[in-house]
Amino acid sequence: MAHLGSRRTRALVLPVGLALTVSLGFLPAGAATASPVDARPAAAATDGPKLSYVVNTRGGHGTVKQVRKAVERAGGTVVIAYDRIGVLVVHSQNPDFARSVRKVRGVESAGATRTNPIVPTATKDIGVEQPLTAEQERSAAARATADQDPMEPLQWDLPAIKADKAHKKSLGSRNVTVAVIDTGVDDTHPDIAPNFDRNASANCVSGAPDTTAGSWRPKTGESPHGTHVAGTVAAAKNGIGVTGVAPGVKVAGIKVGNPDGFFYTEAVVCGFVWAAEHGVDVTNNSYYTDPWMFNCKDDPDQGALVEAVARATRYAESRGTVNVAASGNSAEDLAVDAIDDVSSPNDTDPVTRTIDPKTCLDIPAMLPGVVTVSATGAKGLKASYSNYGDGVIDVAAPGGDSTAYQPPEPPATNGLILSTLPGGEYGYMAGTSMASPHVAGVVALIKSRHPHASAAAVKALLAVEADATACGAPYDIDADGTVDAVCEGGRNHNGFYGAGVVDALDAVRW
Repeated sequence: MAHLGSRRTRALVLPVGLALTVSLGFLPAGAATASPVDARPAAAATDGPKLSYVVNTRGGHGTVKQVRKAVERAGGTVVIAYDRIGVLVVHSQNPDFARSVRKVRGVESAGATRTNPIVPTATKDIGVEQPLTAEQERSAAARATADQDPMEPLQWDLPAIKADKAHKKSLGSRNVTVAVIDTGVDDTHPDIAPNFDRNASANCVSGAPDTTAGSWRPKTGESPHGTHVAGTVAAAKNGIGVTGVAPGVKVAGIKVGNPDGFFYTEAVVCGFVWAAEHGVDVTNNSYYTDPWMFNCKDDPDQGALVEAVARATRYAESRGTVNVAASGNSAEDLAVDAIDDVSSPNDTDPVTRTIDPKTCLDIPAMLPGVVTVSATGAKGLKASYSNYGDGVIDVAAPGGDSTAYQPPEPPATNGLILSTLPGGEYGYMAGTSMASPHVAGVVALIKSRHPHASAAAVKALLAVEADATACGAPYDIDADGTVDAVCEGGRNHNGFYGAGVVDALDAVRW
């Protein structure tokens, strides 16, 4: 995991006023007729580093079966084959594996998902959460009204999207499940346990689902990120702790981040497919897929990664799932022609490259169909760190910002987002990571109100119900006399806020 302050910090969360990143992309997955597989007579080398690959096939189950044999002849071991989307996850120590398998009939693309060999990983303390003290908890509880959970007075983000008013009409349906595809969710937390959906939870870090009890939880020392996100979505309204945006729906944990905080393609593909096949209505994705910040489609490895994740997100949406993702925390305009990427690949030695974000894509946030979210602070302005871009951002939601830039109204005292932490704790985080689950929660409320609506219809309602937010005055968030970002577009849709800030009240009454 990158150090705090790096543009490459893995999970999309930051300390006061700082950033992370998520970005964007899509590569069309061709649907050609399957054809016979070439034989590969030469023995494959096995003296290289052990890497993980995705192999994308044309056609359906029959082609996958044939390609699987060719993969093995090329020195690959199939970890799992996702026949429905034509993606195989493979391990190989053949340095020429990808180049060899790309020549096989029935293979559309293949690429290494990492540049670092597969080795046991060590845990690292990300050090970004700000735990709530006992005194802060007591002070908040003393201010809570009869219809609030004890720490709800500190949650300025709920009234910012009218979730407090929405809860008087509906808490959401138990028939709706939001999957947090992330670093793991502590389902033993007293604010998460009442709403946890074990059947829709799994550990996908290897690329294949592990449903061992508790496998979806973060281990001691691992990131609390997923647990914080889960609480924002659906912390129960149960007289303790905090309240989620949709406190009556279910939440599942799909663990895809390894102990070092890397989210590799095979894990992400597994996460979406698992969600699609286990009744998940909404996925939240507060990360981007390692090791490349931007995946260039003309690169044979990176292009294969984009295609694999795109297939998985499309498959999930075809099953009715709405996929929501954070836009990232680099304060970048993602609609420009060129961006300097100085941190990819992030699992070995990064190089400096200038990329076009229209063709070099960060996944999954801007894959077609994925709802891309920017972050706002307590004053309703774009957060200082949030990525933006006209035509890129779909909607905005509270993600928190430095209290020096956007202080909340009392009784709230901290400009970040308060939510659940592992071990029954509570604390503050900020980032587009925190904005995305607000949107996922509102989507869950819409789905609760319209249980038979398609994914496309739910997304249309999300945009229509959002509160249109104009660009406003020139953006000088630190008041130093210099414009920090340029918002393009009109009141009803622009690069800072997309269609607007999401509205939980409209979600339950329309």
